[in-house]
Amino acid sequence: MGQSEIQNPKSKIALLWSGGKDALLALLALEETGHAPRVLVTTVAGPDEEVTMHGVGLPLIRAQARALRLPLVVMRQPEGASNEKYERLLAETIAPLRAEGVERVAAGDLFLEDVRAYRADLLRRLGFEPVFPLWGKDSETLARRFVGGGHRAIVCSVDTEQLGASFAGRVYDAVFLADLPAGVDPCGERGAFHTFACGGPRFEEAVLIAVGGLQTGGRMARAALRLRQ
Repeated sequence: MGQSEIQNPKSKIALLWSGGKDALLALLALEETGHAPRVLVTTVAGPDEEVTMHGVGLPLIRAQARALRLPLVVMRQPEGASNEKYERLLAETIAPLRAEGVERVAAGDLFLEDVRAYRADLLRRLGFEPVFPLWGKDSETLARRFVGGGHRAIVCSVDTEQLGASFAGRVYDAVFLADLPAGVDPCGERGAFHTFACGGPRFEEAVLIAVGGLQTGGRMARAALRLRQ
């Protein structure tokens, strides 16, 4: 990644990017506090180069980054990679950012202590200060803010042990939130569902997507998302 590709050359923050609504909320939170990230860092796995659990392909993530006017760094890992492999690949991926002036790495974690602790420890070991702009914020408030703010997302995958497969492919809106069963976090923080953010006031243009059929296998049900031609 060359210096000319960096939109915010004075920023010292990179943002771990899943493409979901929480990632977008983290981006907005950073920007609102005057700490706009310099670059997005996404991880894809397997031969299809998809975001793990989301099932969203790299072309959609690239289109998203373009629409947000932010550079994207991609980490590729084998499907089912061990933690050790993941940590080594992440170190190789983000180490060059340090030479570009990045000192902190942000993530959109909300309240899962074990996930936050693991991520914070890993980032510190890799020489970066961890930042959690959404940490401790109320899930329902964040969900309502996302929907009420005109942001748009599609539910790309659901964990069928927590939520019905029919929720995959739906628009993440007030109706979706009202239909969630009791006990399912409105931001899906416990993994009940994942989203792909595709439009709203932060986007220079919407990411136009087509929602295909439902793909099932194991406990996850995924909506086949692709860029609209």
